Amino acid sequence: MANICSAGLDIGFASLNYVQIGILGIIQGISELLPISSTAHMRIVPAVLGWHDPGSAFSAAMQLAALVAVVSYFWRDVRQVTVGSVTALRERDYRSPSLRLGIAILVATIPIGIVGLALSPVLNACNSPLRSLTVIGYACVGLAILLALAEMTAKHRRTVGEMRMRDAVFVGLAQVGALIPGVSRSGSTLTAALFLNFKREEAARFSFLLGLPAIALAGLKELWHLFHAHMPLDAWLLLLFGLVVASISAFFAIWGLMKVLEKFSTWPFIIYRGALGIFLLVAVGTGYLQ
Repeated sequence: MANICSAGLDIGFASLNYVQIGILGIIQGISELLPISSTAHMRIVPAVLGWHDPGSAFSAAMQLAALVAVVSYFWRDVRQVTVGSVTALRERDYRSPSLRLGIAILVATIPIGIVGLALSPVLNACNSPLRSLTVIGYACVGLAILLALAEMTAKHRRTVGEMRMRDAVFVGLAQVGALIPGVSRSGSTLTAALFLNFKREEAARFSFLLGLPAIALAGLKELWHLFHAHMPLDAWLLLLFGLVVASISAFFAIWGLMKVLEKFSTWPFIIYRGALGIFLLVAVGTGYLQ
């Protein structure tokens, strides 16, 4: 289906109805925080159902739903890092674990901030080549392979409290990969943390905390662009509805992911990603999807 553009910005979601936005909001909320790529699902589901592509602007703005869910679920950690960092600075306690983690989170955000701004004109453009189903298919398979390697080689023994600055930089660089649709921000950072031998549930916690600034900046930046795109009120109401639905589903997605990682492994996600990527490549190759 054709995209809908406003001021060069892809706002295909404006052509959808509340039922469609609700369904996409649920899928977005779940897939945003699981290592399976929300962007991939925001392209696949509409393509299969014959709906308009909701556009990259919708996916980016929906990250604010993930922000709400992560802050709500990890409120104690977020409060400890923010309040603890302020207290440490006030008391000049530069060895404070909270301050060290806070600085590490900010440092880890720099790479994706720089690259994200540089690629923004391409990522958010109408008919962006990076949102093609072929690119997403290869990205799904590629990260599935990396996550499998991480799962097989990780010693699963470290905790967030043992995090070092170079760990944050490594995970931050991995987070840049999430700019490629199909990679997944949580997937790339979780994979990197596993390669650093973090326990599975600690790797997920590390991933979510490190992603907070990037998620917030990307979502707010997209809202700013949408504001200047002069969208009609109906489109804003659709977006707000999607945010509410996605926030609720994202919270339950975090809860489910943490429970799975506490008792099992990432193999269900690896298999799912790999199968999804192969399906996309075959579907595009045979002309089933375009």
